[in-house]
Amino acid sequence: MKNLNMAMIMDPIANIKHYKDSSFAMLLEAQRRGYKIHYILFDGLFMASSKAMAYGRLIRVFDNSDCWYEYLSEPQRINLSELDVIFMRKDPPFNMQYIHATYFLEYASHHGCRPLIVNKPQSLRDANEKMFTLGFENCIVPTLVSRSHQQFKDFISEHQDTIIKPLDGMGGKSIFRIRHDDNNANVIIDTLTQSGTEFAMIQRYIPEISQGDKRILLINGEPVPYALARIPSQGDHRGNLAAGGRAEGVALTDRDYWLCEQIRPVLKEKQLIFTGIDVIGDYITEINVTSPTCIRELDKLYGLNIAGMLMDYVESQRH
Repeated sequence: MKNLNMAMIMDPIANIKHYKDSSFAMLLEAQRRGYKIHYILFDGLFMASSKAMAYGRLIRVFDNSDCWYEYLSEPQRINLSELDVIFMRKDPPFNMQYIHATYFLEYASHHGCRPLIVNKPQSLRDANEKMFTLGFENCIVPTLVSRSHQQFKDFISEHQDTIIKPLDGMGGKSIFRIRHDDNNANVIIDTLTQSGTEFAMIQRYIPEISQGDKRILLINGEPVPYALARIPSQGDHRGNLAAGGRAEGVALTDRDYWLCEQIRPVLKEKQLIFTGIDVIGDYITEINVTSPTCIRELDKLYGLNIAGMLMDYVESQRH
């Protein structure tokens, strides 16, 4: 165990649901280990000439529903390159502001091996959570990414039952099921592509969604042995908890482990240290790299300490 100097870049802690927030689980574990914790909001980041800087507060956290944090300092000016580790846990949307922040973080590590950034800024930019799956053809169902109305119509005609979604969505928002005889197909396609001006993704529908959309967490490419299956509510095709799905814990299957083996080398190469894959049936549908969740739920179900596993890896890299 090492006394690391760390920063957590996240959304306002006052607004989180601490009992299910994965970033909060990381804060609790870091505190247990005696780390010095700087809490940084997105708008606290800035560049001063070639130095990546931030205003952040020292913070203490409590696993308590009435009061789960307190500030130990007023905002302090921090040179990010002087930290040991930075956790980039800002939730989507993944927009130009997010991309600019990854440039700041990249400058923080330009002058040496510190800090370790979870996850690597360049890889956060490179790995769109939906399109990243396209590099693993044996792990996904037939998929099309396009702006062409006719290409989407042809795909629906070929596969009969499909799911269409935006490339930058989260939490089950704007995910539509389109069957070959759906009278709303044209308006859905036009809406998601902004009348052919934006890209969207369409995939063959996976009936096994009724058994759950499994979130599998990986640390440096190694999967946690249990997943959270998010099961759609009656009449819905989305398993996302934010869309009304319910959660059940499940052990990983042989197929799940095989899927993880296929992506592990790329995750390690890109230094995507903490990731979460979404698996429906036998197929990966997304690879989450920005702010994967479900630590708290899996910890509670199986007596795990996933944040502890993550910190063990971080400490192994901070010689």
